Amino acid sequence: MSNDHYPVRIGLQQALEIVAARAAEHRLPVERVALPDAHGRVLAEDLHAPIDLPPFANSAMDGFALRGADLPAIGERAFELAGEIMAGAASAPRVHAGQCVRITTGAPMPVGADTVVIKENVRVEGNRVIVRAGEKPGGNVRSAGEDFAHGSLALAAGTSLRAAQLGVLAALGIAEVPVRRTLRAAVIATGNELVPVEQPLGFGEIHDSHGTMLPALLRESGAEIAVCLRVRDDPAMLRRALLEAAADADLVIGSGGVSAGEADHLPRVLAELGEIHFHKVRIKPGMPMLFGRIGACLVFGLPGNPVSAAVTFRVFVRFTLRAMLGEAAPSVQRARLTGAIDKRHGRAEFLRCTLRCDEQGVLWATPHPQQGSHMLRGLAESDVLVLLPEEARELPRGTVVTAWP
Repeated sequence: MSNDHYPVRIGLQQALEIVAARAAEHRLPVERVALPDAHGRVLAEDLHAPIDLPPFANSAMDGFALRGADLPAIGERAFELAGEIMAGAASAPRVHAGQCVRITTGAPMPVGADTVVIKENVRVEGNRVIVRAGEKPGGNVRSAGEDFAHGSLALAAGTSLRAAQLGVLAALGIAEVPVRRTLRAAVIATGNELVPVEQPLGFGEIHDSHGTMLPALLRESGAEIAVCLRVRDDPAMLRRALLEAAADADLVIGSGGVSAGEADHLPRVLAELGEIHFHKVRIKPGMPMLFGRIGACLVFGLPGNPVSAAVTFRVFVRFTLRAMLGEAAPSVQRARLTGAIDKRHGRAEFLRCTLRCDEQGVLWATPHPQQGSHMLRGLAESDVLVLLPEEARELPRGTVVTAWP
């Protein structure tokens, strides 16, 4: 299969639109898993509260439950202590006019009571509880359903299920949840110069950082690694590796071999095996990147320079994973540049920057001094990628920019 007509040297926005459309066509199927196994997964359907939360009105404090209408407007009033109720109690005494019940935090409100006065604000004299004026009717009571009302939306589809979200579902008694299947990804690092991390370097050789970094980025994004391969700059070997990876993965990431050199075989091989959706994007770093598919498997060809690979992963691959999982897009972060930048090219640029917050709560982004696409130090010592839009321009100090974690 080959497609000779595909977009080349396109803008960032057009590339993201193509990726979003193709990823939506490859949305991962839904499966139901037990709640503890849902950690880190993406919710596939809206979930509504099957009960009120709290399920019953209860005390927010340790104290005494009584009728708010009986509170004194001035001076103080003595209430008859009619019993007590603890959290987890199977029943509760009824509260009549002029009576109160000792109650602990979380205990259900007794019938007839609608107010709790905290224990520090009363005086107990035998079987009498003295309450001073100033207490508010309805105080220190958690109403049934004040957190989630029965039938209300608890969590929306696309929510990433972290500890807090699992806590909500557990409190609602939801023991099984519909989530998107975990994405299976494959990594193919190409290059005659690449050798394993544990192997001493020979003349002209470098350690394979992609084979470690890209799987780590995938795992951090919630993907499962199907296979990780290293191949030489040989079309036949690359062809076999792509077919093997595409047969067992939803997404294949190749690194290197995507430009226009004599050893850059990935564009031609991908066109023969499947389809190219676009090649080259007007961004810096990472312009040579490639996007296509083999059958039902999406394929990215990332540049060989490690920083370019990491940046294009963050911009395009992570975006694709979210789209295939139906995950809600993260909120956009803004910051101001700490210094002026003279941008002299027409590509969108991603600067590796550190982020700090000043005393007024303003975020400031400082570009790392090492911005070369081969310089891993700048990547490791940065917090965010700052997006500088297309077009050559002067960006004065204080310019507001978009910051990608």
